[in-house]
Amino acid sequence: MLILLPPSETKTAPGAGAPVDPAVLSFPELTAAREQVLAELAATSAREDALEVLGVGERLRGEVERNTRLGAEPAAPALSVYTGVLYDALDPAGMTGAQRTAAAASLVVVSALWGAVRPDDRIPAYRLSMGAELPGLGRLAAHWKHQLPAVLEPAAGDGLVVDCRSAAYAAAWRGPRARTVGVKAVRERNGRRQVVSHMAKHTRGLLARHLVERAAAGERLETPLDLLSAAQERWRAELTEPTARSAGELVVVLTED
Repeated sequence: MLILLPPSETKTAPGAGAPVDPAVLSFPELTAAREQVLAELAATSAREDALEVLGVGERLRGEVERNTRLGAEPAAPALSVYTGVLYDALDPAGMTGAQRTAAAASLVVVSALWGAVRPDDRIPAYRLSMGAELPGLGRLAAHWKHQLPAVLEPAAGDGLVVDCRSAAYAAAWRGPRARTVGVKAVRERNGRRQVVSHMAKHTRGLLARHLVERAAAGERLETPLDLLSAAQERWRAELTEPTARSAGELVVVLTED
Protein backbone atom coordinates (compact mmCIF):
# COMPACT_ATOMS: atom_id res chain seq x y z
CA MET A 1 0.00 0.00 0.00
CA LEU A 2 1.25 3.44 -0.95
CA ILE A 3 -0.33 6.47 0.77
CA LEU A 4 0.28 9.75 -1.05
CA LEU A 5 0.22 12.93 1.01
CA PRO A 6 0.54 16.59 0.06
CA PRO A 7 3.11 18.73 1.86
CA SER A 8 1.85 21.41 4.21
CA GLU A 9 1.99 25.11 3.49
CA THR A 10 3.08 25.69 7.08
CA LYS A 11 6.37 24.14 8.13
CA THR A 12 8.41 24.03 11.32
CA ALA A 13 11.96 25.17 10.65
CA PRO A 14 14.49 22.89 12.39
CA GLY A 15 16.54 24.72 15.00
CA ALA A 16 19.67 22.66 14.48
CA GLY A 17 21.08 19.86 12.40
CA ALA A 18 23.10 19.22 9.28
CA PRO A 19 21.75 20.70 6.03
CA VAL A 20 19.91 18.70 3.40
CA ASP A 21 21.83 16.44 1.04
CA PRO A 22 19.56 15.92 -1.99
CA ALA A 23 21.55 12.86 -3.06
CA VAL A 24 20.68 10.86 0.08
CA LEU A 25 16.95 11.49 0.02
CA SER A 26 14.67 8.63 -0.97
CA PHE A 27 14.27 8.18 -4.72
CA PRO A 28 17.84 9.27 -5.58
CA GLU A 29 16.90 9.16 -9.27
CA LEU A 30 15.30 12.57 -8.64
CA THR A 31 18.55 14.19 -7.46
CA ALA A 32 19.27 16.16 -10.63
CA ALA A 33 15.68 17.38 -10.90
CA ARG A 34 15.69 18.38 -7.22
CA GLU A 35 18.92 20.33 -7.56
CA GLN A 36 17.51 22.12 -10.59
CA VAL A 37 14.41 23.23 -8.67
CA LEU A 38 16.53 24.16 -5.65
CA ALA A 39 18.75 26.41 -7.76
CA GLU A 40 15.83 28.03 -9.57
CA LEU A 41 13.99 28.60 -6.29
CA ALA A 42 17.03 30.29 -4.74
CA ALA A 43 17.44 32.57 -7.76
CA THR A 44 13.74 33.41 -7.88
CA SER A 45 13.56 34.08 -4.14
CA ALA A 46 16.41 36.61 -4.42
CA ARG A 47 14.51 38.70 -6.98
CA GLU A 48 12.79 41.94 -6.05
CA ASP A 49 9.49 40.53 -7.27
CA ALA A 50 9.96 37.17 -5.51
CA LEU A 51 6.76 37.43 -3.48
CA GLU A 52 4.70 38.07 -6.60
CA VAL A 53 6.34 35.28 -8.59
CA LEU A 54 5.87 32.77 -5.78
CA GLY A 55 2.31 33.94 -5.11
CA VAL A 56 2.72 34.79 -1.42
CA GLY A 57 2.15 37.85 0.73
CA GLU A 58 4.44 40.18 2.64
CA ARG A 59 4.07 38.26 5.89
CA LEU A 60 5.96 35.36 4.30
CA ARG A 61 8.96 37.44 3.19
CA GLY A 62 11.18 35.79 5.80
CA GLU A 63 10.32 32.33 4.49
CA VAL A 64 11.04 33.43 0.93
CA GLU A 65 14.39 34.85 2.02
CA ARG A 66 15.18 31.51 3.66
CA ASN A 67 14.67 29.89 0.24
CA THR A 68 17.89 31.59 -0.91
CA ARG A 69 20.00 29.59 1.57
CA LEU A 70 18.27 26.21 1.83
CA GLY A 71 21.52 24.40 1.11
CA ALA A 72 22.89 25.67 4.43
CA GLU A 73 19.71 25.60 6.57
CA PRO A 74 19.26 22.89 9.24
CA ALA A 75 17.27 19.87 8.08
CA ALA A 76 15.08 17.41 9.99
CA PRO A 77 12.82 14.43 9.15
CA ALA A 78 10.04 15.44 6.79
CA LEU A 79 7.24 14.50 9.18
CA SER A 80 8.64 16.90 11.79
CA VAL A 81 9.01 19.72 9.25
CA TYR A 82 5.55 19.45 7.69
CA THR A 83 2.91 20.76 10.08
CA GLY A 84 -0.64 22.00 9.77
CA VAL A 85 -4.08 20.41 9.83
CA LEU A 86 -3.37 17.12 8.03
CA TYR A 87 -0.10 16.48 9.85
CA ASP A 88 -1.57 17.38 13.24
CA ALA A 89 -4.19 14.70 12.61
CA LEU A 90 -1.54 12.23 11.43
CA ASP A 91 0.33 12.90 14.70
CA PRO A 92 3.69 11.34 13.79
CA ALA A 93 5.13 12.26 17.20
CA GLY A 94 2.58 9.98 18.84
CA MET A 95 3.38 6.92 16.73
CA THR A 96 4.83 3.78 18.27
CA GLY A 97 8.00 2.27 16.87
CA ALA A 98 6.01 -0.23 14.81
CA GLN A 99 3.80 2.55 13.48
CA ARG A 100 6.80 4.67 12.50
CA THR A 101 8.20 1.68 10.61
CA ALA A 102 4.87 1.22 8.82
CA ALA A 103 4.70 4.94 8.04
CA ALA A 104 8.22 4.91 6.59
CA ALA A 105 7.24 2.04 4.30
CA SER A 106 3.85 3.35 3.15
CA LEU A 107 3.82 7.16 3.23
CA VAL A 108 5.15 9.38 0.44
CA VAL A 109 4.87 13.17 0.42
CA VAL A 110 4.73 14.67 -3.07
CA SER A 111 6.62 17.97 -2.91
CA ALA A 112 7.03 20.93 -5.23
CA LEU A 113 10.70 21.20 -4.24
CA TRP A 114 11.81 17.62 -3.67
CA GLY A 115 9.46 15.72 -5.97
CA ALA A 116 8.75 12.94 -3.50
CA VAL A 117 10.11 12.19 -0.02
CA ARG A 118 9.62 9.55 2.63
CA PRO A 119 8.86 10.37 6.30
CA ASP A 120 12.46 10.04 7.52
CA ASP A 121 14.07 12.08 4.74
CA ARG A 122 15.79 15.12 6.26
CA ILE A 123 14.72 18.41 4.66
CA PRO A 124 14.72 22.11 5.64
CA ALA A 125 11.64 24.27 5.87
CA TYR A 126 10.90 26.03 2.57
CA ARG A 127 8.20 28.01 0.80
CA LEU A 128 7.08 26.72 -2.59
CA SER A 129 3.77 25.42 -3.90
CA MET A 130 3.15 23.00 -6.76
CA GLY A 131 1.11 25.65 -8.56
CA ALA A 132 4.08 28.03 -8.76
CA GLU A 133 5.90 28.76 -12.02
CA LEU A 134 9.63 29.38 -11.70
CA PRO A 135 11.35 31.46 -14.40
CA GLY A 136 13.63 29.22 -16.39
CA LEU A 137 11.85 26.07 -15.25
CA GLY A 138 8.14 26.60 -15.79
CA ARG A 139 5.18 25.25 -13.85
CA LEU A 140 6.32 22.78 -11.23
CA ALA A 141 3.51 20.28 -11.71
CA ALA A 142 4.61 19.89 -15.33
CA HIS A 143 8.26 19.60 -14.31
CA TRP A 144 7.59 16.77 -11.88
CA LYS A 145 5.10 15.05 -14.15
CA HIS A 146 8.06 14.02 -16.30
CA GLN A 147 10.13 12.84 -13.32
CA LEU A 148 7.84 11.11 -10.82
CA PRO A 149 6.53 8.13 -12.83
CA ALA A 150 10.01 6.55 -12.92
CA VAL A 151 10.13 6.37 -9.10
CA LEU A 152 6.54 6.26 -7.91
CA GLU A 153 5.33 3.54 -10.25
CA PRO A 154 7.93 1.08 -8.88
CA ALA A 155 7.12 2.28 -5.33
CA ALA A 156 3.45 1.52 -5.90
CA GLY A 157 4.21 -1.86 -7.46
CA ASP A 158 1.02 -3.84 -7.89
CA GLY A 159 -0.45 -2.63 -4.59
CA LEU A 160 -3.18 -0.22 -3.57
CA VAL A 161 -2.53 3.53 -3.92
CA VAL A 162 -4.42 5.76 -1.48
CA ASP A 163 -4.29 9.34 -2.72
CA CYS A 164 -4.79 11.96 0.01
CA ARG A 165 -3.38 14.86 -2.05
CA SER A 166 -5.03 18.04 -3.23
CA ALA A 167 -5.64 18.52 -6.97
CA ALA A 168 -2.49 20.63 -7.52
CA TYR A 169 -0.23 17.87 -6.20
CA ALA A 170 -2.21 15.06 -7.81
CA ALA A 171 -1.46 16.69 -11.18
CA ALA A 172 2.25 15.88 -10.75
CA TRP A 173 1.64 12.12 -10.79
CA ARG A 174 -1.49 10.02 -10.96
CA GLY A 175 -1.30 6.45 -9.76
CA PRO A 176 -2.36 3.45 -11.84
CA ARG A 177 -6.06 4.04 -12.34
CA ALA A 178 -7.25 0.54 -11.58
CA ARG A 179 -5.47 0.51 -8.20
CA THR A 180 -5.75 4.15 -7.08
CA VAL A 181 -8.40 5.54 -4.77
CA GLY A 182 -8.65 9.26 -4.01
CA VAL A 183 -9.94 10.37 -0.62
CA LYS A 184 -12.68 12.95 -0.19
CA ALA A 185 -14.41 14.11 2.99
CA VAL A 186 -17.80 15.80 3.08
CA ARG A 187 -19.96 17.25 5.81
CA GLU A 188 -23.58 16.16 5.72
CA ARG A 189 -26.22 18.35 7.31
CA ASN A 190 -29.94 17.92 6.79
CA GLY A 191 -29.31 15.58 3.89
CA ARG A 192 -27.05 18.03 2.05
CA ARG A 193 -23.33 17.48 1.54
CA GLN A 194 -20.60 20.08 1.48
CA VAL A 195 -16.83 19.88 1.11
CA VAL A 196 -14.97 21.93 3.71
CA SER A 197 -11.24 22.25 3.03
CA HIS A 198 -10.07 22.35 6.66
CA MET A 199 -12.21 19.36 7.60
CA ALA A 200 -11.12 17.41 4.52
CA LYS A 201 -7.43 17.86 5.38
CA HIS A 202 -8.06 16.80 8.98
CA THR A 203 -9.98 13.70 7.89
CA ARG A 204 -7.30 12.67 5.39
CA GLY A 205 -4.71 12.94 8.15
CA LEU A 206 -6.83 10.81 10.48
CA LEU A 207 -7.39 8.23 7.76
CA ALA A 208 -3.68 8.05 6.92
CA ARG A 209 -2.91 7.51 10.62
CA HIS A 210 -5.61 4.82 10.86
CA LEU A 211 -4.17 2.99 7.84
CA VAL A 212 -0.65 3.19 9.29
CA GLU A 213 -1.97 1.72 12.55
CA ARG A 214 -3.64 -1.14 10.68
CA ALA A 215 -0.44 -1.81 8.73
CA ALA A 216 1.62 -1.76 11.93
CA ALA A 217 -0.78 -4.34 13.39
CA GLY A 218 0.02 -6.67 10.51
CA GLU A 219 -3.08 -6.12 8.39
CA ARG A 220 -2.63 -6.14 4.63
CA LEU A 221 -4.75 -3.61 2.76
CA GLU A 222 -4.52 -4.82 -0.81
CA THR A 223 -7.76 -3.80 -2.52
CA PRO A 224 -10.14 -0.82 -2.62
CA LEU A 225 -12.65 -2.91 -0.66
CA ASP A 226 -10.01 -3.46 2.03
CA LEU A 227 -9.63 0.31 2.20
CA LEU A 228 -13.38 0.79 2.51
CA SER A 229 -13.57 -1.77 5.28
CA ALA A 230 -10.75 -0.06 7.19
CA ALA A 231 -12.37 3.37 6.82
CA GLN A 232 -15.73 2.03 7.99
CA GLU A 233 -14.11 0.97 11.25
CA ARG A 234 -14.18 4.66 12.19
CA TRP A 235 -16.45 6.54 9.81
CA ARG A 236 -19.39 6.28 7.54
CA ALA A 237 -17.71 5.82 4.17
CA GLU A 238 -18.67 5.12 0.58
CA LEU A 239 -16.54 3.76 -2.26
CA THR A 240 -16.62 4.25 -5.99
CA GLU A 241 -14.38 1.45 -7.15
CA PRO A 242 -11.61 2.22 -9.64
CA THR A 243 -11.66 0.92 -13.19
CA ALA A 244 -9.09 0.61 -15.93
CA ARG A 245 -10.21 4.05 -17.13
CA SER A 246 -10.61 6.03 -13.91
CA ALA A 247 -9.34 6.07 -10.35
CA GLY A 248 -11.75 5.27 -7.55
CA GLU A 249 -12.94 7.54 -4.76
CA LEU A 250 -13.46 6.97 -1.07
CA VAL A 251 -15.90 9.46 0.42
CA VAL A 252 -15.86 9.88 4.20
CA VAL A 253 -19.19 11.32 5.31
CA LEU A 254 -19.15 13.38 8.51
CA THR A 255 -22.64 14.04 9.82
CA GLU A 256 -23.89 16.83 12.03
CA ASP A 257 -27.00 16.61 14.16
